[in-house]
Amino acid sequence: MRFDQPSLLDRIVNRALGCLVKIGLGLSHNFLLEVRGRKTGGVYSTPVNLLEHKGKRYLVAPRGYTQWVRNVIASQEATLVKGGQRENIRLHRISDETKPEVLKAYLDRYKLTVQRYFAIPAGSPVEDFKPLTGEYPVFEIISSP
Repeated sequence: MRFDQPSLLDRIVNRALGCLVKIGLGLSHNFLLEVRGRKTGGVYSTPVNLLEHKGKRYLVAPRGYTQWVRNVIASQEATLVKGGQRENIRLHRISDETKPEVLKAYLDRYKLTVQRYFAIPAGSPVEDFKPLTGEYPVFEIISSP
């Protein structure tokens, strides 16, 4: 399972972006994802880019099987936070067969910030994403009652 360790600069930028999103700033697709730790039970947060594609919402992990991904796999639950708004969600892993289209949409939409995590350039045909499906966890967001 692929996991790209964040650099010191990545950690600083993520922390700053997380603080901004938590107080309600950031772009419309920026959210803070809060997830309960699978080992500690503590709540951890990380900034994420929410992708809306064909009437569904997705989270993609461009750095691979990060800690938030492993925690989500264990619990399938999380909270999206922006400012004073909180949305409890369930996260459903999508199959490798349906990932190429979502990965392409994600890379094409957020290429400025995530291109460095992909071996192929934004704008590539959807077929080029098929060999990459095992490297990138993708979750469909399902609202919780």
